[in-house]
Parts: sequence; structure tokens; C-alpha cells
Amino acid sequence: MAAPVMDPKTAAVAAPTKLTMGKAINMGLRAAMERDPKVIVMGEDVGKMGGVYRITDGLQKDFGEHRVLDTPLAESGIVGTAVGLAIRGFRPVCEIQFEGFIFPAFDQINSQVAKLHYRTQGMLKVPMVIRVPFGGGVGAVEHHSESPESLFAHLPGIKVVSCANPVDAYWMIQQAIESDDPVLFFEPKRRYHEKAEIDFDATPYPLWRSRVVRQGTTATLAAYGPMVKTCLDAANAAAEDGNDLEVIDLRTLSPLDLDPVFESVRRTGHLVVVSEAPGEVSIASEIASRVQQECFYSLEAPVLKVTGFDTPYPPSKVEEEYLPDLDRVLDAVDRSLAW
Repeated sequence: MAAPVMDPKTAAVAAPTKLTMGKAINMGLRAAMERDPKVIVMGEDVGKMGGVYRITDGLQKDFGEHRVLDTPLAESGIVGTAVGLAIRGFRPVCEIQFEGFIFPAFDQINSQVAKLHYRTQGMLKVPMVIRVPFGGGVGAVEHHSESPESLFAHLPGIKVVSCANPVDAYWMIQQAIESDDPVLFFEPKRRYHEKAEIDFDATPYPLWRSRVVRQGTTATLAAYGPMVKTCLDAANAAAEDGNDLEVIDLRTLSPLDLDPVFESVRRTGHLVVVSEAPGEVSIASEIASRVQQECFYSLEAPVLKVTGFDTPYPPSKVEEEYLPDLDRVLDAVDRSLAW
């Protein structure tokens, strides 16, 4: 993907530029909209307000109300309208304000978004992106801190990705928009304000690929979204005790790219999968199953999971007891190495 040409009135593109993840997504959306007039942003409060988290701030002012649409509070209507736009040649980008509000649209996603291409034997394409702020750690009320990504990764015909840092956020949102397949784009909301330097002239990493973000030899940590930073923090803490942990950012949840995980586990012999989502019948479970199938003779201990608990997301005052943290990750590493 070529680097975007930015209008001087919108942003000065200096390489590298330090941005928050939220701003990186904003600029990624802006670059995609400048490149392709068929890209449309739509959702609740995405226009004049700029979104609850201000991710779409300024887009309606610069691109107009015909390309940045404030919709009614009706997720099924948002996604259903986007399906119609997509099969007519547009590339709609829907925002689901919070992940817990996506379920009114589940029927549209499962019955239409994921199946139209297959049902029409390839005659119709559905090039649309559904942005989903997800995960906890922000002190929110009920239905605002969930991690439902495993439900959507289970659906054939739809792709699911999650960014973990501002660099990936900037490039991945553009790559998802350019994809002819429908993409659910999960954004870790508690990482929106974390910063990193973005080189706008860099070659972006492929969208459907996992990536080793920290090399190590003692054990492997596999995570995605908000848990990548938690795993990196755990790896830094483990290094003080002489344990050299490798950290893999999965990035793509459907399709899963597990080749880097297999290669890592064949070297380290130990794997801990970390996710905020409940562990029962989950992405973490699928990773554990496939690693034990592909790397059975390399494993020196069972694959362990550190996940959210199998309960509804708790009230914010006790969410820190629910969310995987550095101590839970390190405890799992210790149990794996002691096997």
C-alpha cells in the first residue's frame, strides 16, 4: 500500500510522527477516504460529535454529511444499510459505539454480511468494515467492556482482526477497508490513548499475518488487542528473573495465522495464550487445540490459557479482578516452566 497523500489542511505528515491509537485510526480513515470517494463512514454520533471516543473527529467537517453519516440508534439498521451500500459498490465503514451494542446487528452480520458472497457464488462482494471498540479496563458500565470476538471469528465468510498499537491501527484500518471481504475490526479501547511513532512512508505489515513483537527462548506468549501490552510488560518483568519470553501479536483472529506460533513453540516448548475474553469455547481454546495438534512432540508442558472468567463482565469496581494482568500471566509462565 502506498503512503497516503495528505491534504495540508487536515494534517502535516512528518515521518515519523507520534500519535495515539485513536488519532492513528482517525488518520487511517482519513487517508482511505481521500484515496477512494466510495469510502463512507457511518454510525451513532460519528459525525458532528466525532464519536464517543472522538475517533472520527473532524471527518464530517472535511468530507461532508454525505460521506460521514450520523445514524439512528439502531445497530441492525446501520449494518443492514451498509450491506446494501457495499453490494452497490461503496465501501462503508460502520462504527458500533460499544462492543456490547453489536448484538442487535448479529442477525445482519451472520445472515447477510458473512454469507452473501458465498450464497451468490461470488457474484456479490460485501467490502465493508465494522469497527468495534472492545475490552475492559476503562471503568465503564454494563455492556461497555465485553470481548465478543470469538463469536464472530466462528462465522465462516467474515474476517476478524484486532490492532494492538498505533502503528498497526493506522495501517490495518486502511487495509481492512481495501479488502473485498467483510472485516470486523476490533479496537482495544483502553489503548486508545497510548502513543507510538508512525512512519507514513513505511511499508505496512500484511494484514492477515501474526507478528513476533518480542523475541525470546524460554516460553511463548500469544495475545491480541489489549493483552499484547500486558504480555510485553510480563516479558520485561520475567527477564529480571532470567526468563526470556517471546511475545506474538496474533493480529488476525479469523483467519488465524498460527505459523509464527508453531515455529516459536517448537523452539521454546511452552505456550501461554492470553485474552480478555472468557476462555470457554474461545479463540484461546482454538489456539491451544491447534498448537497441541501441530507441536505435540515439541511441547514440554500443556498449553495454558490466561483469560477472562466464564461469567458476565463484572461491575467496573471489580473489573481488575476479572481482567488478566501481569501477575496472572507470570503465574501461568511459572506453572508451565515447572511442569
